[in-house]
Order: sequence, then C-alpha cells, then structure tokens
Amino acid sequence: MPFYQKRGQIPNKRHIQFRDDSGNLYWEELISREGFSHMYSNVYHIHPPTAVETVGELKKNDLVAANQPHSHHHLRTAGLKSNGDAISSRIPLFFNSDVVITKAHVTDSMDSLYRNGNADEILFVHSGSGQFKSNFGKMDLTPGDYVIIPRGVIWQIEANKDMRMLVIESAAPIETPNRYRNEFGQLLEHSPFSERDIRTPEFVEPAEDNSIEVEVKLKNGIQTYGYHHHPFDLIGWDGYYFPYIFNINDFMPITGKIHQPPPVHQTFQGDGFVICSFVPRLFDYHDESVPAPYAHSNVDSDEIIYYVKGQFMSRKGIEKESITYHPMGLPHGPHPGKIEESLGTEDTNELAVMIDTFKPLNMTESALDFDDDKYPYSWIKS
Repeated sequence: MPFYQKRGQIPNKRHIQFRDDSGNLYWEELISREGFSHMYSNVYHIHPPTAVETVGELKKNDLVAANQPHSHHHLRTAGLKSNGDAISSRIPLFFNSDVVITKAHVTDSMDSLYRNGNADEILFVHSGSGQFKSNFGKMDLTPGDYVIIPRGVIWQIEANKDMRMLVIESAAPIETPNRYRNEFGQLLEHSPFSERDIRTPEFVEPAEDNSIEVEVKLKNGIQTYGYHHHPFDLIGWDGYYFPYIFNINDFMPITGKIHQPPPVHQTFQGDGFVICSFVPRLFDYHDESVPAPYAHSNVDSDEIIYYVKGQFMSRKGIEKESITYHPMGLPHGPHPGKIEESLGTEDTNELAVMIDTFKPLNMTESALDFDDDKYPYSWIKS
C-alpha cells in the first residue's frame, strides 16, 4: 500500500558515490522486505549504521496462555494497572502465531530507541498526545491515530499527554485491503479512504552524534544493543518503506439500504487477521431495515472489538476501553431488546476497532484480571 516518498538529500542514482561538502562519503543503507523482492527504501547516513559497541543479554518475555473455558468474554481494560513508556507499559491480552494484542497506558516518554525485529506494529491511540520519532522523521500523535510501523523501523515516542493505546503486533506485513487497491497499488475510487488521508514522516535534521541504546524486540523477548552512532543521522531517504499514520476519523463508512456486513468496515489486513473501523454513520434506509446486526456464528474466526467511544447500539454494559472477545464456534449477536431499540434509528455515533483472527486466540492471565464473568450469560432475557 505505501506510495513513493522522498525526503532530504539523495543522489540522482542508487548505489553511486554521495559525498558531503568535505568530500566524505555518506553511508547508504538499503532497508528491504522479502530479501530484495519486495518494497524497500534507500536511506543515507552520516555515520555507519553498523557500528555496535555493546550487546546486552536477552530479557525473555514468553507469552503464556491462561487456562480458561471456551466462552465469550468482556474485558474492562480502563482499570488495567499499566504505566511507563510505549514499550514498558504494554500488557499482553491475546495472542496466536499471527498476532499479539496488548494494551498500554503510556505515562512516560521513551529514553532509549526501539526496533521490533520480529513483527510489524499498529499503535491505535485512544487518547492523549505525543510525538513519534523515527529514523525516517517525526509525526505528531493524536486520538484516533493508527500508527503503522513496519518491522525494522527504529523509533521512540515522546509523550506530551498520557496516552492509552491498543497495540497490535503482526508476524506479517500490515497492508490496506486488496480489494481497495488497483494493480498499481493505488487506493481505488470506491475505497473508504485515500492516500490524502495518510500522514507520512516529516523530515528532521540529523540527530547529534552520540552513543545510544536500541531495544530490539525478538521472538522471545527484548535485547539491548549499544550503537556507537545515533541512528537518526539520515541526510535523506526515498522509497516505499516507512512508518505512516491513518486516523480512524478519516474512514468514510460504506452504508446501504439494508445492514452491511463487517467487511465493509475493513481498514487493514495481515496474514491471518483483518482490522475494521466502526465509525459514526447513517443506518440502513430500507422501510423495514433492522439497523442492529443479526446474530452471527463465526465458525472460522475469533472476534475482538475494542470500544473507543459513543453508544454501541448492539451491546449492554459496554464502556470506553471495553474489549469483547467472541471466539469461533459460538454464535453471538445483539443483547436482548437491542434489535427492537434499533428499529427506526437513523444513525450511530459509535467508534470502535475490530480485529478478526482466523486462528484461535489465547488469552493471558492479565486479560482474565479484568474479565466480566457474567458476560457469557448476558443474552438471557431478564
């Protein structure tokens, strides 16, 4: 999905001599996916990006599945005890081999730099503000932002106001839906968002040269490397590989005469999962339409919904930062009375993020700490 971008100074050809005013060669680095056969960017450093002066020990962080019955769940994550920076505050809630879903209550700015060497990431900023700084430049963070970070990007977040984030780590690249792109990768005319809605890094002058630590996320934990030169020393870059931001409020919903299924809300895809955005929209306009969704047996997918704000018309007892988890093999649908309440309703003000996975998810013990044990029985009419 990313489109060509160019920042700063670059030579007129790849892989040729490129020198500063004193005649010193800049260091070219190719950052590429799938070897040399997928998207890439060429970046130009003042100093060698390979100069490691210390290698720390691996701090293991294995994910462990909780022993819990197969049932529906409602997590009230607003009360989750989490603080620290955008990495240390993360509390894992769900995982499988394709995706890890965590919650983070960010109270501090990051002192060190961070690189996920094992997964792409989406940071969904529920509330608060800050600045995302990377080797590609800086981007301001605002509520509703999806921050898409390809694996290998080096970054840190400066928190201006405490942030609450939903974090999604993907074992495969995170992309826009195939059906919304033409053969050239451009978002189509009928896509619910376009390239105009995407924010890309603002180029900044090279960082002051100094040694700095980079925390690198690996499969089983985080290992710290001490770099002799600050990796934010780029004089320029170009290509298709870079972090970017799309805000959920820029998603233009697709509506219809009768109820539209969740795929019309799809915003991103990864191997083994999709991400959808439920945003304020007009309801169906058939004379006998039923705005509330019908009951659904998701026999091939697990469903996570993270509730951001507004009234989610199909559920009772939902609050900001609630997460519902409806696993495959069990039907779910509107709570009793919600279908009747929806009749004649013209619009909704709900804002929510949905993640559907095509492999079963595991819950962690931390997730169970905020689980409403009465939720599986909430469809019994009282």
